[in-house]
Amino acid sequence: YWGISRKMCILHFAILTDWDIWKSTNGISYEDMVRHISSETRVIWEGNKQQIEDNNQGFLMGSKHFTMAMNKYGDLVRTKRGKTVASRKLRNSAKKFDGMVIDYRQMGYVTEVKDQGYCGSCWAFSTTGAIEGQIFKKTGQLISLSEQNLVDCSKSYGTYGCSGAWMANAYDYVVNNGLESTITYPYTSPLLFTSCPVRLAVAHIKDYRFIPKGDEQALADAVATIGPITVAIDASHSSFLFYSSGIYEESNCNPNNLSHAVLLVGYGSEGGQDYWLIKNSWGPSWGEGGYMRLIRDGKNPCGIASYALYPIL
Repeated sequence: YWGISRKMCILHFAILTDWDIWKSTNGISYEDMVRHISSETRVIWEGNKQQIEDNNQGFLMGSKHFTMAMNKYGDLVRTKRGKTVASRKLRNSAKKFDGMVIDYRQMGYVTEVKDQGYCGSCWAFSTTGAIEGQIFKKTGQLISLSEQNLVDCSKSYGTYGCSGAWMANAYDYVVNNGLESTITYPYTSPLLFTSCPVRLAVAHIKDYRFIPKGDEQALADAVATIGPITVAIDASHSSFLFYSSGIYEESNCNPNNLSHAVLLVGYGSEGGQDYWLIKNSWGPSWGEGGYMRLIRDGKNPCGIASYALYPIL
C-alpha cells in the first residue's frame, strides 16, 4: 500500500507541476477566483491533459492520424469561440477530386495568422480573410482588413459581436459600407469600442455567392478557381481545441452542428490521404502554425461544405 500511495503522490506532484508550468507559460492566474472554482478549473485542465495524452498515444500506435497538444485553452471544456449554429439538410457530395495541390499561403493571398482572443468573433476573421484574398487576386496588394470594424459596426445587419454571427450578415454589411484596414481600425475585442467611428474604408465588395450545400467537389472547384473561401465547421470537440498537427479527423463531427468559422485556403494530399487546409483565428501557437489539415473524403467532414461562401469585388 505504501508503494501505491507513494506512486499516487508522485503522480499528483507531477500534475501540479505541469499545471503550474501551464499557468505560468500562458500568463494565467486564478487568484481572484473563489477556491472551489479554481479547483474545478484544474480538474477540467487535468481531464483535457489526459485526453491529449491518450490521443497522442493512439497516434504513436497508428490508430490516430493527428496529434494534440496543451495550449492556452487548457482550462476550457470545449471551444465556445464562435456561434454559427444551424440545422440544414445536405445533399450527397461528389467524391471526385482532381489531385491538385492548392495553397494560397504560397501565392500571397493570405495575411498573417490572427487571434480573436476570448471573443466569439470567428465569423469576422473568416469574412475578412476571404475579402483579403480577393483584393490580392485583383490588385496584387495584400491588405489586412479590420475584424473590429465588423464586430463593432455590423450589428444592425444581424451580427452579435463576441456572441457570434453568420458570415453572410457580415458580407451584407461590407456590401453597403465597405471595410477598414487593421491600421486604422485595430482589433481590441473583447474590449469593444463603445461607438462605431467613421473612418476610411479600403475594401468594397459588390455581392457574395454561396457554394451548393454539402458538395465537396463544388467546394474544391471554388477553391481552385476563386481563392480562399469563408466556411463554417463543427469545432465543438476537444480534439479540435487541442489539435496540434497531422490530418484531423473526428468521428463525432456533425455537419449540421456548425459552431465555428474559419478560412479555407487550399487542399492537398499526404500519404494517400486528401485534406482541406484551413486557417484558424486562434493565433499561430495553435495547430500547425495557426492552420489545420482536415480530412477530405467526400463526406462533408465536420460540415466543411455545409455553409461556404465567397465575396465578389
